[in-house]
Order: sequence, then C-alpha cells, then structure tokens
Amino acid sequence: MSIVLDQVTKQYQGTPVVNDVSLDIAEGEFFVLLGPSGSGKSTLLRAIAGLTSVDHGRISLRGRDVTSLSAREREVGFVFQNYALFRHMTVAENIEFGLSVRRVRAAERAKRRRELLELIGLAGLDDRLPGQLSGGQQQRVAVARALAHEPRVLLLDEPFGALDAKIREELRRTIRRVQKELGITTILVTHDQEEAFAMGDRIGVMNLGRLLEAGRPTELYSRPATRFVATFLGAANLLLRRQALNGTALPPRGRAAPAPAPADGPRPREHEVVAVLRPEEVELAPSADAAVGHFLGRGHVEEIVFTGALERLRVRMPTEDAGQSIPGCIDCATTVLLDVTRTQAEQRAFPLRHGQAVAIAARRIHVLPTPLSSFTAFAAGEAAAVALARHPWLTALAAQMQTRIAARIEPSLDGTTAAGEPEAVVGVSVIGTGPGCADQVRWLLAHQAEEILCLSTRERAPARVVIYCATPAARRATLAVAASLLRHVPAEAVYVQILPPEEADGPTATAVRGLLDVRSEARDAHGLDVRTELRFAEPGEALLAELERDESGMLILGIDHDSGVTPELSALLDRPAAWPVLLV
Repeated sequence: MSIVLDQVTKQYQGTPVVNDVSLDIAEGEFFVLLGPSGSGKSTLLRAIAGLTSVDHGRISLRGRDVTSLSAREREVGFVFQNYALFRHMTVAENIEFGLSVRRVRAAERAKRRRELLELIGLAGLDDRLPGQLSGGQQQRVAVARALAHEPRVLLLDEPFGALDAKIREELRRTIRRVQKELGITTILVTHDQEEAFAMGDRIGVMNLGRLLEAGRPTELYSRPATRFVATFLGAANLLLRRQALNGTALPPRGRAAPAPAPADGPRPREHEVVAVLRPEEVELAPSADAAVGHFLGRGHVEEIVFTGALERLRVRMPTEDAGQSIPGCIDCATTVLLDVTRTQAEQRAFPLRHGQAVAIAARRIHVLPTPLSSFTAFAAGEAAAVALARHPWLTALAAQMQTRIAARIEPSLDGTTAAGEPEAVVGVSVIGTGPGCADQVRWLLAHQAEEILCLSTRERAPARVVIYCATPAARRATLAVAASLLRHVPAEAVYVQILPPEEADGPTATAVRGLLDVRSEARDAHGLDVRTELRFAEPGEALLAELERDESGMLILGIDHDSGVTPELSALLDRPAAWPVLLV
C-alpha cells in the first residue's frame, strides 16, 4: 500500500476533528476525500502531509512510518486551494523553488521545469509572473511546483474551488492526465460530488470527523451503507418501511397481503428498515396496474420544475403508517415528500400538472444495512411523552439521521393494565433514565423492542461513548448499532472488555486476541474503527467508573434476551444519572 492510516485522530480543544480514521490507499491510486465543510477532510490531508500533528494513530507512506517526521522528510507534494505562489517570482522560479532548496543543480532544475510545463500545457510561459496568469494557469503552476521534486504522494486540497466551471473542468482533465502519466498516488479533498465522481478511482466520504465509507463511485452511489452517504452523493429519498423478520417486504395498502404463516410455524416479527429511493428510480403512472416497478402507494404532485433535459417534481405520498391504528401514538408523520426526476420521454408519455393524483412505483430500491431506523418516545402520559420526544439531543440526532420521532402513550409503563394487546414496538424505543427505568426496559423487551435509548436530562451530545457487551452473543448486534449511532455523533468511542479482578495477574493473551477480534469485526463488518481497552473489575463497578470519568459520557450496552435486565443493570439504569444509555 502507498498510504496507510491507522486510527488517526486530531483534536482541537478536546473535540475530535479527525476521529479514529483508518484507510489504505494503493500505489498509483487517485483517492478522493469527499465531505461537507467542517467534516475533517482538510485536517486529515494536512496530517498526512506533516503540516499538522496527530494526537493518536499512525501514518505510513510506502511502508515507512512517517508519523513523527517533518513535512519535508515525507516526500509529498501539496497543492493548496489558494495557489500559494510567490507573487514576486516568475513561473520558472516558482516551479524550481523546491529544487533550489534541495540544492539541485541549475541545469537539472531547468530540465525538470521544462518537462513539467510541457506536461501541464504551459510551455513558453517561464518568464511570466503569477499576476499575469489566469486562475486556472496559476493552479497548474502550483501543481507543477508540487511535482518538481518528484514526490511519492500528491495531495490536493480543494484546488478548483476558486475557478469557474469551464476552467475547473479543463484543469480536472489536466491533473487526471498528469497523475496517470506519472503513476503518482494522489489524494484530492473536495466537497463537490461531481468532482469526486469525475476524478476518483475510489471515494471516501467523511462527516463529523469520521470516515463513513470508502469505495468505487458506482458502488457508493448505487449501494450506500449509510444515510449520510446516500443523501450526500446525489439526491435520495429515505423511506421507513416495514419488513418481516424473514426479509419479506410487506405490501403497501391496497394490495393483497401474503399468505399467513402456518399455524404451527413461527410468526415473522415485523421490523422497520431504511430504504433509499433515488429520484430517477421513481416511476409515476396513472394507476397501480399501469406501473411497471414495485408499487409503493398513491400521491399528489405538489411541485414541477422544468430544467431542460430533466423534469424535477415533488410528490406527496402517505406514509406506510398512515391510517394504521397505533394506540396512544401522537405526532406521527402521515405523509412523505418524494423527489422525482423524469426524462423528456417520460414527460411526453405521461404529462403531469400540479395537484394531479398519481400511482408511485420504484424501479429499484436499496435497503440500508442500518439497525437504527426511527425513534418513538414512550411514557405513561401525553405530556411526558411529548417532552421526551422534544429532548434537544434526541431532536438533533434525528435531524442528523434524517429520520422521524414519534411519541407514544403507554399506561402500562407505570404499572397500569391496558385494555387489549399493545401494538408491537418498532424502531428505537426512547424512555427516561432514573427510578423505574429498569422496569420500563423490561416491559419494552417483552414487547419486542430491540434497541432502547434511556435519555438523561443532559441536553448536549455525548463526547465519549463507552461500548460494552454483557455476553459474547450480543457483540455483533451491539457493534452494528454502535456504528450506526457514531456516524451521527462527534464523539470518541471505546470498546471495553471487563474481566474479573482475580484474572488481573494471570495470562491475558486470550483477552487481547478478543479485543483484536472486536476491532477487526467492527471495521470489516460495520465500517467503524473503535479503540479497545481491557478492565479488571466487576462489570457494574467498571461501567460506573467509565461513565463517571467524563460528565458528557454515554453507554452502549449489549445484553442477551436470556439474561435480560440483571439486578446489576437495574441499579445502573435506575440511578438519577447524567448520562444516556442505549441498550441493544
């Protein structure tokens, strides 16, 4: 590998700007770091270049650990967004500057400069000053200067940001051609998805300091693994859909239901999934029978915008839960607004007008492998349920996840016997911490809850997340939930393995191998790079000590259905704590 990053972390004032980023980039690869402003991509690039130190982790370039080396010793070329040319020097002097510092002979410097000017298409402009060049020409000179000393790695920090569209496109082609001819490993930082698609062999998407996903552009667009990547790489509709435990999608209202399960067989439990529907994959038809794709429901056209080659529409469709009777459910969203794009051929085949009723179908739909879908705040009374649903951190988290929050009244939570069988629980159940929390957790587990978020009174997001599995069987699901949550929380994360105190003096090779397995599973299966630590104590005491280390901490706790809520766990949940707990 040409570039290897291992849990690289950089903090400013205690906040991780780059958060445990691990990445391998092959020799000669053009890799694009894509993300919004403030996602940590430029800081990571500067750390690779040696312009910024790291607080944790390791950086290797072509098999050499350069973490503690200076920028000059790393043999990288860096191109800044603002060109950073010396205004009083000619083009020739700018390109040769790095070679002069390295005391390369004048004849060799001139030869290298002529080669580079020819390569970037600026031959004959040696004597021009930067002020006599266009923006695109200046940026080409900056690239030539970065390549002059034949670096092993080329780093580009948003080099096209100050250029107009036409020059930007020409410069992209030039840099891509130069990179291929030289075979130099290159990293480009950008927030422009079109740029990333046009130039990258692979793309890595960052947000909140974490590297969320890395892969080929076509793979990330068609099969994203996270909400953020799905919506950042092009437009996307995120839908919450019900699905049986066996993977069978439930039909929309108005279609025949599948045959019921045999009386002597298990009854599939419904659960909620997050589905990605690209605007170009939405089919609009006059009726359900006329639709070719998978029928989703009916809706009304709310907006039509003509953009030339494409027609962009917004169509309002009732949600899957609209019209269903869920006892005590309040503030539930009943409609969803879909973005749709249609070609001119589709426009001619089925002209539309504002307010027109249409059947909605999907040509292709992709289900995200995320265990966290929506949130439902549970309480015995309406005021408590609504207050919990409006908790500042919960609303901020739901906004980051682009999902919904519902409030549900359940009198059974305070011991009152409710009439009839309560509706099954789907999504993440939300309750408050403090006395009685453990009993509410038991009730939710008995009614098929899989993830339960116990919210404290603290309003800000956690800065440190502790992950612990009470049993090995809970590890897989716990890591999946932790990865899904941490993509939306700018917090440090540590997986803690707790062993009895009497084992502190004995051999721990097995325990260390277990921690290595945890890190490998988290990274390979869930795209989460997490630190691991070993503790020798009783689990309850160790977890309490971990949480009390930082007042802004959070616990993600994996439990087994068989063991349920132990007395030790009950004591932890019933404390009037200042930290949230997510049970898996």
